[in-house]
Amino acid sequence: MRRIKVLIVDDSKTIRALIRRSLEQHSDLEVTGEAEDPLQARDLIIKDTPDVITLDVEMPGMNGLQFLDKIMRLRPIPVVMVSSLTTRGANTAIKALQMGAFDCYPKPQSSLGADQFAGLAPLVREAARSTPGRRNGACVAASAAAHQVRHQMSGSSWQTNFSVVAIGSSTGGVEALESILSSLPGTSPPIVVCQHMPALFTASFASRLDAAIPALSIAEAKDGETLAPGMVRIAPGGGRHCTVSIAGGLCITNLKSGPPVGGHSPSVDVLFESVASSVGRNALGIILTGMGRDGAEGLLKMRQTGCRTIAQDQASCVVYGMPRAAAAIGAADHIVGLAQIPSVAMNLR
Repeated sequence: MRRIKVLIVDDSKTIRALIRRSLEQHSDLEVTGEAEDPLQARDLIIKDTPDVITLDVEMPGMNGLQFLDKIMRLRPIPVVMVSSLTTRGANTAIKALQMGAFDCYPKPQSSLGADQFAGLAPLVREAARSTPGRRNGACVAASAAAHQVRHQMSGSSWQTNFSVVAIGSSTGGVEALESILSSLPGTSPPIVVCQHMPALFTASFASRLDAAIPALSIAEAKDGETLAPGMVRIAPGGGRHCTVSIAGGLCITNLKSGPPVGGHSPSVDVLFESVASSVGRNALGIILTGMGRDGAEGLLKMRQTGCRTIAQDQASCVVYGMPRAAAAIGAADHIVGLAQIPSVAMNLR
């Protein structure tokens, strides 16, 4: 079996050693080189042709974003960003995802050890299966299609007055969510999103979406907040689950501490199951690109309750994991491409 070749780029010798030690515990992964800055990395890319690069967000000289831009334009290679859990690091990480990075992994702030990077190996494997050039082309095509959809839908309205629209996503979700939300009018039903992200990342993501999509009011979800049409709330990362309830016909977001469900907190399954039990048939569930199967069982419960459900199709997914799992158990009423999701959602009756 051919091993996946990984190049580690980080200005910290300690972090490079910890990442190497963690990845080399897996027989299918091979660290072919380490670089402390993008200039060293450039030479190693030419020499070793790695399958995946782990890239520090903040480095002296040319920073990670500048280097990522060059990689994506000149020699596309899957990149997993390694970001500090700070506001600045989160802002940069979100920019990196929008630029085409496969995913971001949070850099531990204390208690350094190889086990702090245990979750990096699965990301590297999935990244190695992706094709950045094709992904970027797909994103351009999806953006163009979304622009055409927005033009066609200008002045249009939702055919069903849903009490809430619940959306779940993971790897690739930053781009997918922006594509969908930018195609929706300000009169859209309340929307609650669970996107797998570390703490701080979701606040930065919500802020960037809110600035980019003036038609909608986008922010992190708050406990006990009553939502109105045109409001989009994103479940905060960092260990609390986000659920919804209905009071007086209005949607209310709830945040509660609890152990991870299916390895995730917040969990898409928890969000979807709360919609199924609290809202009933007057809701819409959408599951997007992402690793694993979080959200599949919850989406099935929504459909069994009478909710309408949509899954993103394989061709437009960065990682066809969560939607695949949902489709396999019959949880989706409709399986459609990313660019078609807004129009399908708005025309459901």
